[in-house]
Amino acid sequence: MMKHYTPRTLLILLLGVTMGVLLAVGGHVIADRAEARGDALPLEQLRAFTEVFNRIKSDYVEEVDDRTLIEHAIRGMLTGLDPHSAYLDEESFSDLQIGTSGQFGGLGIEVGMQDGFVRVIAPIDDTPAARAGIRAGDLITRLDETSVKGMALSDAVKIMRGEPGSKITLTVVREGEDQPLRITITRAIIRVQSVRARMLEPDFGYLRITQFQSRTGDDVNRAVRELKRENGGPLKGLVLDLRNNPGGVLNASVTVADAFLREGKIVYTEGRIPDSRFEFRATPQDILDDALMVVLVNGGSASASEIVAGALQDHRRAIIMGEPTFGKGSVQTVVPLTQTTALKLTTARYYTPSGRSIQAEGIEPDIILDSIEVAATARDADRIREADLNRRLDNGRGRERDEDADDGEERLSLARSDFQLHEALNLLRGMSLMLSR
Repeated sequence: MMKHYTPRTLLILLLGVTMGVLLAVGGHVIADRAEARGDALPLEQLRAFTEVFNRIKSDYVEEVDDRTLIEHAIRGMLTGLDPHSAYLDEESFSDLQIGTSGQFGGLGIEVGMQDGFVRVIAPIDDTPAARAGIRAGDLITRLDETSVKGMALSDAVKIMRGEPGSKITLTVVREGEDQPLRITITRAIIRVQSVRARMLEPDFGYLRITQFQSRTGDDVNRAVRELKRENGGPLKGLVLDLRNNPGGVLNASVTVADAFLREGKIVYTEGRIPDSRFEFRATPQDILDDALMVVLVNGGSASASEIVAGALQDHRRAIIMGEPTFGKGSVQTVVPLTQTTALKLTTARYYTPSGRSIQAEGIEPDIILDSIEVAATARDADRIREADLNRRLDNGRGRERDEDADDGEERLSLARSDFQLHEALNLLRGMSLMLSR
């Protein structure tokens, strides 16, 4: 015998199941997608959902309105899927839209969930979090005195946001540290400059992408043109720095990879529905004119960064150097539900041109190079060279020796401030020298 539902119970059932599973027509409930696929509807679980809903409404210590309960149910469904699917309320949806444009308020960190705690994917350059010493891989266990255990990621993000100038103390568990760290950060308006460039030395440039925003592709093309102008001609080599870049807009990563490739796949996606399957291919233009490239990555390089690194590695367009990347190879589709709310749902996985899945694997560098600090030793300070002796003979080239010494000091300074970048530049020099012979 078919069970009859009251209008209220029917409404609860409709709101408690996945989109499109049930369809109400004239008071009757018929199967939609589930029937088309031959799946049985989980009626027992739906009855349990209805029972819980009604029990909370009638017995919970405080009165809870229907809208709040339904939103919690939606959040719960998505939270149980993966760390990146989420229900975006009005504030979260607005933050997402602002974040891709490059200006928002907060601490300046990209975060996700891991084992019930907030994990730092990467701090964004020149933000309060980066200046305070937050690192990729840090686990945030407390926000001020509030534990994040069991807290929704969106709620944790809300707490971290606040008025510019106000402070928050993060309790951080860091690998290699015996005790949790307490780091106090002053909130600020975060303005992300996604692309920065400079000459490292004649013929060798440096390009840093901190985050993939809607305008990043255009900014990269503009930055490379400026480097060429400053160099007075084509570059011999370029270091592309994607360290601690948490990702961003897919189309931006495709545009950046395309800038350095002449043909072939850049990335493709595979999912359950046709709309989730895409393939992006390069156009026949390389803004570097095939100049040498080294790409720097680390554990904070995620998502769009991994797409770029994977494409350049598979096409043997660049040497990838540094540490294994984060491994976020899933695609999130944002589906507006109303004018102010949206569903962010994982709908596909990324694959590199050769068919490698990025998800939970990441990009393995061609050259593994840990981030270390270089310091001058007492032996270096005490070492005496010919140039240090009194009444030494001139080399016959006037002040050229002094210029060489200045160049050597600049290189040592780079090694001390950024060892990985120093080694990337050395690699470019070596490859350029071999090609010139």
